[in-house]
Amino acid sequence: MHKLFLIIGALASALAVALGAFGAHALKARLAPDLLAIYHTGVQYHFFHALGLLLIGLAATQWPGSTWLRASGWTMLAGIVLFSGSLYVLALTGQRWLGAVTPLGGVAFIGAWILLAIAVAKA
Repeated sequence: MHKLFLIIGALASALAVALGAFGAHALKARLAPDLLAIYHTGVQYHFFHALGLLLIGLAATQWPGSTWLRASGWTMLAGIVLFSGSLYVLALTGQRWLGAVTPLGGVAFIGAWILLAIAVAKA
C-alpha cells in the first residue's frame, strides 16, 4: 500500500505543477481574473493534498496493514478529483453549477485528514 500512495502522490504532485504552469502561462491572458483565481485555488489545494498522499504513503511504511490509512488515501484522492477537478473545469468552461461539486471535495479533504489522525491514533 505504501508504494501505491507514494506513486499516486508523486504523480499528483507532478500534475499539480504542470497544471499550475499551464495556468500561469497559457491561461493568464485567456481567463478573466475571477476564473483565473478559481483555477489557482484548485492548483493550491491539489498540491497540498498531493503532498498529503505522499505523507500517507510514508505513514504506510510504518503501518502497512492500516485500513484507516488506506481509507484516508483514497478519500484524499477523491477530494483532489472533486474539489480541484471541479474548480479546473469551472474555470475553463465558466459553468458555475460545478461550484456545487466543490464542497463535496472539501468534505473529502477534511474526512481524509480525520482518517489519517485516526490511523495514527490507532497505530
